[in-house]
Amino acid sequence: MNGASREALAAARERLDALTDSTSVDAAKLAEELAAVTALLDREVSLRRVLTDPSQGGEAKAELAGRLLSGQTSGETVDLVSGMVRSRWSQSRDLVDSVEELANTADLTAAQRAGVLDDVEDELFRFGRIVGSDKDLRSALTSRTASAAAKSELLRSLLTGKAQSVTGRLVTRLVIQPRGRSLEAGLDSLAKLAAERRDRMVAVVTSAVPLSDRQKQRLGAALAKIYGRQMHLNLDVDPEVLGGITVRVGDEVINGTIAERLAEANRRMAR
Repeated sequence: MNGASREALAAARERLDALTDSTSVDAAKLAEELAAVTALLDREVSLRRVLTDPSQGGEAKAELAGRLLSGQTSGETVDLVSGMVRSRWSQSRDLVDSVEELANTADLTAAQRAGVLDDVEDELFRFGRIVGSDKDLRSALTSRTASAAAKSELLRSLLTGKAQSVTGRLVTRLVIQPRGRSLEAGLDSLAKLAAERRDRMVAVVTSAVPLSDRQKQRLGAALAKIYGRQMHLNLDVDPEVLGGITVRVGDEVINGTIAERLAEANRRMAR
């Protein structure tokens, strides 16, 4: 996002945080309503263009949003969306992306209140690994010919009783409304958003064997010291690394595996 959209999203995040600080607000319901607004704006291109038209006054756009949503959503959702359309946006699509982020954040807030945010983070990561390793499952979830009902039913069969309800809602929305993203990219974005709820960065750790609790604590503390932020570890086991670990934080990779050392030795010998 460019400057204007970044500022508008930052303001919207602050309003959402202030709103969900109140325990009287149903964060899960708020998420559902914001997701419905996302679908509406994604579908109605002309509407989102009107709501982000810089030549129109902010109050006029807020009144239009209010008329459209009043009676269909709660007052909290109306206020949030009205506040967003008062802001300036660099592109109309940025508004849709931002409403979607608020929907996901509201659901993650519900998970945080319930004390299951860590579980949701881990489940999103594990589901991403499963999808990445199962071509048939990925094909079924991303098929353009399969109905939304069929995909939803498949996800229910996979996740019900095995994952938190918030995880199910987040994954289902992503699958039903990918909005041009790959499934893997969408899951990765959700995992990062979940980590940000605790102001943590995500480190994907791949090792030949499972790490002990002591090793995980030491690694987490070391990474937190390096990056200056609390670190959430997503752990993956891959016997092919032969030993040691590989750590990926964003685009940065710290590789300490035997396999990588052997590969480096081979590269040097080939020179």
